[in-house]
Amino acid sequence: MTDPNLTHLYFLLDRSGSMQSIRSDTEGGFDAFMAEQRTQPGSCRVTLAQFDDRYEEVYRDVPVADVPPLSLQPRGTTALLDSVGRLVGDAGARLAALPEHERPGVVIVGIMTDGLENASRELTHAQVKAMVQRQTHEFSWQFLYLGADQDAIEVGTSLGVAADRSLTYSRGRVDAVMAATSRNVGRARAAVAGGATPQQAAASLAFDAEQRRAAAD
Repeated sequence: MTDPNLTHLYFLLDRSGSMQSIRSDTEGGFDAFMAEQRTQPGSCRVTLAQFDDRYEEVYRDVPVADVPPLSLQPRGTTALLDSVGRLVGDAGARLAALPEHERPGVVIVGIMTDGLENASRELTHAQVKAMVQRQTHEFSWQFLYLGADQDAIEVGTSLGVAADRSLTYSRGRVDAVMAATSRNVGRARAAVAGGATPQQAAASLAFDAEQRRAAAD
């Protein structure tokens, strides 16, 4: 069986040119997120990828205690579909290659962007949605979609992300969206450490009304 005390957190972060106005807020919010995860029970490993019209894996399978400060250098356009597909495909292949007892019991994929798709050349919405839904239904991966100044529920569901795991935030509220995400991820990890199944713990990842208001104010 998979390791129930191990969480692998995958984070796909938009670094397109429009992120420049919230670059420092995003760096600070992400670093605070990682700092809080270091205090949670159980083991956690992190993979970070950034994208504009190109996809870059910044680091892979790093213990949360060793995650470096985020350095974001905005540029380019927004190839969201190709980037989500690349991350999901790469992560799935790597996990499948591991012995089952080394695979994480909890897999959480966070997608954070301030822009809409405008540069993908390889994948369609339907293809990405099918990929995300397959990993969710067959392997119990959990997906979060964080979208600035857009209808994140509409965009997230078009990618296969559940509506209650999609959060709209204002550009000035990066701290609130990162705090909400960190809290929910921490609660899910704590639930698993306390004996809950990953499927039971997944309910902790849903954003509540208070978190939605704080992110939108």
